[in-house]
Amino acid sequence: MGKIPDDYLPPRNMWPEYIVPDEFADTPEELNLADYLLDRHVREGRGGNPAIRFMDETVTYAELQERVNRFGNALKEAGADPQDTIGIRLVNRPDALVAILAIEKIGAIPIPTSPMWSVEEIAYVVNDARMKFYVISAALMGVVRKAAADFTSGTRLIVIGGDPEQIEGEGHLSFHKMMSAASPRLDATMLQGNDIALILYTSGTTGMPKGCVHFLRPTVIETKMVNRYVYRLAPGDILGGVAPVSFAAGFGTFTLIPLDGGAAVSLLPKFNPREMMETVAKHRITVLTGLPTAYRTLLKYPYIRNYDFRSIRLYTSGGDSLGAETFAEWKELTGMPIWEGMGVTEMLHLVTSNTMNPRPVPNSIGKPLPGVLVRVIDAAGRECKPGETGTMILKGPSGSLYWRPHENGRRLLHSQARSVVDGWNHLGDAVYMAEDGNLFFVSREDDIIKSSGYRISPTEIEEAIARHPGVADVGVVGMPHPEKGQVTKAVIVLAPGQVPGDEFSDELREFLREKIARYKFPRIIEYADSLPRSPTGKLLRRKLRG
Repeated sequence: MGKIPDDYLPPRNMWPEYIVPDEFADTPEELNLADYLLDRHVREGRGGNPAIRFMDETVTYAELQERVNRFGNALKEAGADPQDTIGIRLVNRPDALVAILAIEKIGAIPIPTSPMWSVEEIAYVVNDARMKFYVISAALMGVVRKAAADFTSGTRLIVIGGDPEQIEGEGHLSFHKMMSAASPRLDATMLQGNDIALILYTSGTTGMPKGCVHFLRPTVIETKMVNRYVYRLAPGDILGGVAPVSFAAGFGTFTLIPLDGGAAVSLLPKFNPREMMETVAKHRITVLTGLPTAYRTLLKYPYIRNYDFRSIRLYTSGGDSLGAETFAEWKELTGMPIWEGMGVTEMLHLVTSNTMNPRPVPNSIGKPLPGVLVRVIDAAGRECKPGETGTMILKGPSGSLYWRPHENGRRLLHSQARSVVDGWNHLGDAVYMAEDGNLFFVSREDDIIKSSGYRISPTEIEEAIARHPGVADVGVVGMPHPEKGQVTKAVIVLAPGQVPGDEFSDELREFLREKIARYKFPRIIEYADSLPRSPTGKLLRRKLRG
């Protein structure tokens, strides 16, 4: 693609204000993300340190660099140029990090895509991103094959795994054949700080995913900031979890943050309690990060107390509300708290964290990270009083900047105008701030239920329902009602052995009498085998509404 066309970004007067904290002001104007995350460690003598742990395999920084160089050369040979957009849809394995870092090393732009997206969503994002190549794990090819008929940009597929001859017979490129023929030596393509480092697409919780542009220097600054004040990863640390590295949250958490500190990442392709805890023990994980649903599942795992947690110095969570009960149960189990925070795709990664407190505050998403400014305002733009729910607005090293906003009836140009006002990012989160500066997430503003004059947080009801021992998962939404405006609907996944129906519904309502006010009770209760969630664990409420 080369130079990004001007109309692929919003007009300058619609951009957010970017803040560079003084402590990171020395970040160079000319840089390459793979050089910073990978080559720097090899130059400084850490080439023998582990970078990736995967099952019984350990990949050092030097070994990772060689693989990255090979794939970077292979991409260039195939025709990839600086600032070309290259999609990724990858299983959590070492080759995933190889692909991501190789794309960055040649100055191209990685586009993480959710392994859970539908045929329609994949085709939309491939075309919207103008992908020149799409790097895909063979295990995730099924949906892509169906979507490929609707690709309009001449996108070429590069497949990791599978039978190379079959892959080439289908007209695609084989990652492993490309690697075997490539040179292990490659100099990083140096870029300017205002070149694009990556484009992260949102989860699609309210419609088709939106592309969020992140420039190179702000990406490095945000990465440094999050690692310094939240994870504090350094050589010798091993970060574990299961978020997909080829989607927004996992990309930041398992690619940017550990490699910033010269630490290692432990990759696990899929979550289940036994494999998670065996991996913690085998890899001696020092920092574990997970969705609230993952911690709740681990707490219900009957053999959880058989495992040794002593290697872990820090637990973190985000993506959804953790809840005070999960917080307390985990601390009782391990003797350590879970430090909750809030990340925003438009802002790249975390913007608040409980690590800003000496001790975590249950139910709180913590305080803003140094370098992030947060205000809570009412509908008239006035500052809310402590404890008063309002809209959270932010400024930080990164900000809301939508990709190709002039397309599709200028849909995202309108979103940009709503999302950035006077340089502040307005991203639609309802929160309140306590006297001590800690923030408490209430709901997405679009998800607040307005019933008979009340404003009801669905997350509060979900947390209350989830405390019932017969409930495995729950989602709450508002449904239209001719008299009340909206009524509350709960969609419940029952624990094994529970029977759905009126008897359980009555039992649940009785259980809720001492937990929440009557006007918050779910008027509609439905049962499902599972809930629609994004890879980050966010509930896709639009799908619950039907």
